[in-house]
Amino acid sequence: MGKVMVIGCGGVASVAIHKICQNDEVFTELCIASRTVSKCDALKEKLEGTTKTKITTAQVDADDVDALTALIKKEKPEVVLNLALPYQDLTIMDACLAAGVHYIDTANYEPEDTAKFEYKWQWAYREKFEKAGLTALLGSGFDPGVTSVFSAYALKHYFYEINYIDILDCNAGDHGYPFATNFNPEINIREVSAKGSYWEDGRWVETEPMEIKRVYNFPEIGEKDMYLLHHEEIESLALNIPGIKRIRFFMTFGESYLNHLRCLEDVGMTSIEPIMYEGREIVPLQFLKAVLPDPSSLGPRTKGKTNIGCIFIGKKDGQEKKLYIYNTCDHQECYKEVGSQAVAYTTGVPAMIGAMMVMTGTWQKPGVYNMEEFDPDPFMDALNKWGLPWKISEDPELVE
Repeated sequence: MGKVMVIGCGGVASVAIHKICQNDEVFTELCIASRTVSKCDALKEKLEGTTKTKITTAQVDADDVDALTALIKKEKPEVVLNLALPYQDLTIMDACLAAGVHYIDTANYEPEDTAKFEYKWQWAYREKFEKAGLTALLGSGFDPGVTSVFSAYALKHYFYEINYIDILDCNAGDHGYPFATNFNPEINIREVSAKGSYWEDGRWVETEPMEIKRVYNFPEIGEKDMYLLHHEEIESLALNIPGIKRIRFFMTFGESYLNHLRCLEDVGMTSIEPIMYEGREIVPLQFLKAVLPDPSSLGPRTKGKTNIGCIFIGKKDGQEKKLYIYNTCDHQECYKEVGSQAVAYTTGVPAMIGAMMVMTGTWQKPGVYNMEEFDPDPFMDALNKWGLPWKISEDPELVE
């Protein structure tokens, strides 16, 4: 069918690349590009012989638009799947425009110097992508991503309008460390230590970090403490789902994680403000990242499950209706299949599916789009096929 270029070679990229190679009827060629080409070469060596996909590798600095453009023009992929850092979204979008190639990512842009992520920077590219006749698909991970597709699916098949959405992200995995993050520590800690917010009655309501706590009984997992965070899909769902009165996002955290995080915050280790240390400038959070366990090393030691989904309350035929769509994923099963824990798996699989939707023309129209703006059915079918089967409860426990 065609060629995909994956930029990045971390934990999520590794999962997406495994899945691309499983899906070798669609992805006949793959170029893996990263700042550290040795990582790309190691993954290529591991996968060659298991797939019909022809794999090449390349070294590239994702901050360098000219270098990216030159590489994309040389490799000539149909689509670029950006699994680098969120700080690099705009340079990769610029390169895709310059090279005339479709763009997919899993997380929205945030400037490196402010822990604030929102869609305004990428939505500003709408006209450029329209004029170029290219598709940019934003946030094709799980949350954002699958949660947005769940919302579109619920609206299409179960509701006339949706008034309330609660997005719940539970990781009940145990890796045995007192403190570690399941994805890039820098991104994870910035997200968790930021102020929370939710959408209600047409405006953002801001909360202190971890101010709002709820206990929820998750299917296949049990009761867990969860906390309200700001999350990017709230911003697009508030615009694209009719009838919305409130959207909230909750994520589970154990007491050990929170105690360690509070201590690290108190001593300044989560700061993104540069400081001088022994004559050179360092960012405390980047130093902390260097001493924490690498998320990609957690796979073999993580046991338990994740449960991520959406609870909807809305109307159908004049009646109030509620619905819960969710996926549960087993850390050890993921590790057996692709050598990764479930947090990377639940992001990497939808990244491959998003690239497939654009590559095959199933989801393709010029412009910049969020996931809920396309027909959800083919994506939902692909989730069942490629390792993230979903379940529906029509009488869920609600979040107070």
